[in-house]
Amino acid sequence: MGNESINWDKLGFDYIKTDKRYLSHWRNGEWDTGTLTEDNVLHISEGSTALHYGQQCFEGLKAYRCKDGSINLFRPDQNAARMQRSCARLLMPQVSTEQFVEACKEVVRANERFIPP
Repeated sequence: MGNESINWDKLGFDYIKTDKRYLSHWRNGEWDTGTLTEDNVLHISEGSTALHYGQQCFEGLKAYRCKDGSINLFRPDQNAARMQRSCARLLMPQVSTEQFVEACKEVVRANERFIPP
């Protein structure tokens, strides 16, 4: 399936399900290497502080297609730094800049068809 069903001129901020997403777990004091998954359902413990206290962080990222067809990410290192600051403020474990940027690259490659022409 291509991206022909997406009207690029009328994109809003609604959720558009993509093919893959990145999932990593914090276990034994460290983040695992993470993996791409097709599962769009988050499996969250009933004891999660995200549910009980709203403790969570979110960081958006811009991926864009260049005239030569290549795809670039706009300042992913800055997105990683903002995510790290947010996590630090909420006393949450921080993801390294390297893992954050690599995860973003993996997700963008896996969902390339969702990047506007």
